This record gives sequence, C-alpha cells and structure tokens, in this order.
Amino acid sequence: MKNLKEYNIKFSGLKLGMHSFEFQLDDKFFEHFEYSEFTRPRIKADVDLVKKENGLEVKAVVKGVVEILCDISGEPFDLPIEGDFSLLVKFGEEYNDSNEEILILPHGEYLLYVGQYLYETTALAIPLKRVSPEVQNGEKGKEVLNKLEDLKGGEDESTDPRWDKLKDLLN
Repeated sequence: MKNLKEYNIKFSGLKLGMHSFEFQLDDKFFEHFEYSEFTRPRIKADVDLVKKENGLEVKAVVKGVVEILCDISGEPFDLPIEGDFSLLVKFGEEYNDSNEEILILPHGEYLLYVGQYLYETTALAIPLKRVSPEVQNGEKGKEVLNKLEDLKGGEDESTDPRWDKLKDLLN
C-alpha cells in the first residue's frame, strides 16, 4: 500500500528540539486504509516531534468527531473520539517496526510516515459498543423497546406438539 505523502514528516532539515505538526484526518485518509466503520470524520491530529542527536521522539494526540451507527437504534450519531500514541525513532541498518513503541529507520532516511500510526490510534479509539446519547439517557431506548415488544407480542406462546412428545419421553 502506497503512503499518503501529506502524512510524511521531513525531519532531515529540522534543527534539534521540538517541532509541532497538525494533520486533518478526512474521508480520503480512511478510504486509503479501506476503513468504513464510520463516516464524516472530523479529526485533527497534533504531532509533536523532538529531534535529538541519536533519534526522534514522537507524541501525537488524535481528537475529533465521527458519525457512526448506534448498535441499538441503528441510527447515525456523532461520536467524539480521542487517542494518543508515543513513538521512539532510532536509526539502524534496516527498517524495523516490529516493536509498537520503537521504530528503527535505516541510516540516511529523511522522512517519517505517521499516517499508519494516526490510523491505528483512531481505529483503536472507536469503542466496541456504540450507543448514541439519546439511547443512553432513555429517549430513544423506550421507542426501540416498545417496537420490539409490539413485534414480540404477535408470537404464539404455545409450543410445537412434537416437542411436547419429546419432553414426555424424558419423564
């Protein structure tokens, strides 16, 4: 998968010390990763990079709102999300990202791609259970429960006579 160029940080020309970067994570960003759990992302990522003699320290905060479907009502709602990550970048013989907290870049590398880390942080910020605030405070939940009761009320409570015969065999 090809990297999105706008999420590259060119660190080779930076002076030692702290540098701040801001990225917007939009539909195009998540389409690149083929992620479709939500729509209309309005997410901002603030990335702080500290350049040192022997490497880089990266800290990022991802914050924003996404539109997602409620697990109970099935209706879309705006879900605020927030996440962060820290990364230590060292230089070595070859690229190695097997450790989630330490990235090793080859000597001579001058770009750091943060897109994958921003994507993973955002994806992990989405809760497994997605319940809209209207359902949580009881406004929508009553409507859904009433509809379920209406649908359930039409069912016949009697059992199939074949099952009754099988139950008699147990006694």
